Amino acid sequence: MRLGARIVGDLRQLLAAEVRAGERAAMTAIRAETEQVKQELRRQVTSSFGGNARGIANAWRSQVFPRAGQSLRPAGLVWTKVPNVIDAFERGALIRAKGGRKFLAIPTGFNAARGRRGRGEKGMRVTPAQMVASGQGFLRPFKSGRGFVWCLPLRQGEQTGRRRRTRLIAGGLTEIGTGNRKGREAWARGMLARGMVPMFLLLPQVKLAKRLDVKGAAERGLRRLPGRFVAAWERESGRAAP
Repeated sequence: MRLGARIVGDLRQLLAAEVRAGERAAMTAIRAETEQVKQELRRQVTSSFGGNARGIANAWRSQVFPRAGQSLRPAGLVWTKVPNVIDAFERGALIRAKGGRKFLAIPTGFNAARGRRGRGEKGMRVTPAQMVASGQGFLRPFKSGRGFVWCLPLRQGEQTGRRRRTRLIAGGLTEIGTGNRKGREAWARGMLARGMVPMFLLLPQVKLAKRLDVKGAAERGLRRLPGRFVAAWERESGRAAP
């Protein structure tokens, strides 16, 4: 018995065509996997921190190289424009006060820009320096003894507008916004009865929870890449199953 084989066509052209198919497949696989890793990292951020973290999520960017043309050795890069934030929540970093200071000053929801659900220019954030300069700030210790709540006295401001709503003024420095929510007036009167509003939490250190897994996303992408490349090459060369 004799077996014979014959190559039909120009071998150099066949090999060149196969190389071009491999280049296109490699670029397709890298481009798709780079995008998938980026989208996974963006989802990690939004699922961990909610819709308010869309800016941090969208800070994940990607680029495939070469930027033009084809290559059998392409590369995909995924990076973030806020690396310090991502690194802190990937490691679960321990944050301490710097410069010999004893406490971190963490603003509460009452001391956020526009105040508590406020609107317009109300409730712009008060700084620790303003708290000290006002001479009105006072401390309330935690039951655990690990820190303090830094407060300002609260008073009622002049009622304005058609609905004559109760305005809350913290230490004469800022208005605490309350927004248009149900039970707003009862909430405002309750705050006035307490006579103070917490503006900062003073803590010696904060341990961030580990919320992100950047390394895991990259490793999953590397595991998927060979299969994605083979499938793309079979499509490009016409060997894919119908």
